[in-house]
Amino acid sequence: MLDMLLLLFALATPSRQSPLPEQAQIGRADAFTRPLSFTTNGTFQVSIFEDLHFGENAWDTWGPQQDINSVKVINKVLDRESPGLVVLNGDLITGENTFLENSTLYVDQIVQPLVQRGLTWASTYGNHDHSFNISGEGILARERRWPNARTRSMVPGRAAGVSNYYLPVYAAGCSDELQCSPELLLWFFDSRGGFYFQERHPDGSQVGQPDWVDAGVVDWFRQTSQRFVARSGRTIPSLAFVHIPTEASQALQTEHGQQASVDRHRQPGINDDYPVAQQAQGWCADGRNDGSCGYGGQDVPFMQAIASTPGLMAVFSGHDHGATWCYRWDRLVPGMTVAGNGVNLCFGQHSGYGGYGNWIRGSRQVRLDLRSLRAERWEAETWIRLESGDVVGDVVLNGTYGRDWYPATPNTMTYCPTCNYTVVTPGPGSFQRKMSPVRRRL
Repeated sequence: MLDMLLLLFALATPSRQSPLPEQAQIGRADAFTRPLSFTTNGTFQVSIFEDLHFGENAWDTWGPQQDINSVKVINKVLDRESPGLVVLNGDLITGENTFLENSTLYVDQIVQPLVQRGLTWASTYGNHDHSFNISGEGILARERRWPNARTRSMVPGRAAGVSNYYLPVYAAGCSDELQCSPELLLWFFDSRGGFYFQERHPDGSQVGQPDWVDAGVVDWFRQTSQRFVARSGRTIPSLAFVHIPTEASQALQTEHGQQASVDRHRQPGINDDYPVAQQAQGWCADGRNDGSCGYGGQDVPFMQAIASTPGLMAVFSGHDHGATWCYRWDRLVPGMTVAGNGVNLCFGQHSGYGGYGNWIRGSRQVRLDLRSLRAERWEAETWIRLESGDVVGDVVLNGTYGRDWYPATPNTMTYCPTCNYTVVTPGPGSFQRKMSPVRRRL
């Protein structure tokens, strides 16, 4: 019996070996020190993988099998897509289900397909990436061992979280970013959540971390965005990535009820997570998190910044595995205090076999055309590439999105016979309603 347990643990522990020989890593390293750029054809594509949830139940055979299947999803998508950047948009690892000594090693498994293809990536961190046995700082340190990683931490301080930064994207041929003005800005935010690393209350319980973009990060975002405008003398179009969506996504989704708010032909996508779980869910306005409040409004400063940033075309989130639609936020939705300015709020596709839900896995793709951006037609084409190879939800996020007609997205399910989807993480909405206040923020 002991031999079997040791074997299972060995299978569950990520390899400490690098996916590529050291010489190959060094040979490619210089390619990742150059700034991101559009292709010579004037396009730039992002592939978004989210909610991979590596590391669940490493002591059972089904846990490592989930991770194997998740790597297959990444490979199947990238066999058909050629992104200039891969975004890992939160919940890379189910941290509360991992051991302190091996939690961040799962990063190596996640990025192996990217390293082997010579692709570069950038991450945001989600609520499951912050826990007692894992920290955002630890994940960042592990990512930064790879020259391919562009993940950064630009806002210091405990309250800020970790993955708050920007990446500029330049026209092809820009070899000196000091002399070139960016054509596109990519903003990354840490919505935090989960628990603080290795911290306990006097009663032994773990110390919960707020689950919204901190006000200090919002100030940094506003100031940095304004500096770019002042320096370049123009508005630079941008995209943003944050794991947990804001209250605006839930307000749009619920305005007219589940069937009428998100139109399957105007905002095609899966709409099974109803209502979606947003930032500051379960918190009180005064900062209490004792189960007595449904939503505290602490994400209002972030929503105000989103809605007042010229050129911000879309914000991409994960967290809610059963939501894959985009919605144009262009008005004041009843019950809210912040009016949208036309920014698109998008969910991706549950990419990993870890975490709750059996929706077919996949990855949202986003493609931009430099000619359109320079003409101030700030629009993006986006679609979801499924692990089956099929494409669903192919839409153009432009001024008429929300009125244009598109084919509905089929609600396809896939199953892993050796996986157990109920042990660790049920869906955000039901999880937060059923669990105790301490556990609600997982």
